[in-house]
Amino acid sequence: MELEVRHLRALCAIADTGSLHRAARQLGVAQPSLSTQLRRIEQELGGALFVRARTGCRPTPLGRLVLSRARPLVTELRSLVTEARAAALGGRQLRLGSTASRALAGWLRRLRRHWQEPTLHMDVSANALLRMVADGQLDVAFVHEVEGCPLRVPDGLRTRVLIAREPQFVSLPADHPAAARPVVDLSALSHDRWMIDPAVDGEWDAVRRMLREAGIDPPVLHGDYHTAASLVAIGEVVTVCQPTSPSRPDTAVRRIAGDPLGVRLLLAARTDTELEGVYPHLADAYQEVARQAPAYREWLEELVPGA
Repeated sequence: MELEVRHLRALCAIADTGSLHRAARQLGVAQPSLSTQLRRIEQELGGALFVRARTGCRPTPLGRLVLSRARPLVTELRSLVTEARAAALGGRQLRLGSTASRALAGWLRRLRRHWQEPTLHMDVSANALLRMVADGQLDVAFVHEVEGCPLRVPDGLRTRVLIAREPQFVSLPADHPAAARPVVDLSALSHDRWMIDPAVDGEWDAVRRMLREAGIDPPVLHGDYHTAASLVAIGEVVTVCQPTSPSRPDTAVRRIAGDPLGVRLLLAARTDTELEGVYPHLADAYQEVARQAPAYREWLEELVPGA
């Protein structure tokens, strides 16, 4: 077997995530396939590159040597591809659309290194953003699809999945009795007022279904999530939130028992060139905010022991 760039990229992913499972998820491959690939690479190079244990994977001395040479090559190739794609787009300004995400700041910061200052159009409706891409008003859209409520993806758009299922958490007042536990049962919130933004495609249907399946019928207010965050802080409501949302002195972000609500995160564009030119930067930005969110990080570590 002859070593290829994809093999070096796989080694870097394993080292960066410390886990075969998380590396496979980052690379978009099945874990058994990545394990087989690693064995073949090790056979080609003549020794073990990682020590595998319950706590994860760590490089051996040989692995550290290989990684020290592999990382610059992978980084340089990524830069070459990114610059070539930017040139293929004519150096024009990149027009981005997005639903709300804490990964946006890091994504924009990374894109500025390769493009002019991107423009950003925010909208709570993922379907509206997808139509704008199809109509040529946007180049790329980063959207979320609420579980059980498929998006209407226009014909001809290319899509790539960033996260197949991101669990949604709950934001509640810091002094709420349920906030004393890391995982909140919905029954503990049955007498609270909930606030939901019905303008978010599929969200109200999904939350209503979640509450119904939990056997509770709490009062529900409709409003945007900026207002909801303010009302949570003063103890007026609870609301669903992204797992990357930060806890604040007056609010707490907690996992919902059983993870009953999830979304799929997608990137959409008209061409593969546009899609692949920005996807790696978004993936890096998302991993960054996921690591910074304690509740989400704990959920990920529980999902994959030793990850």
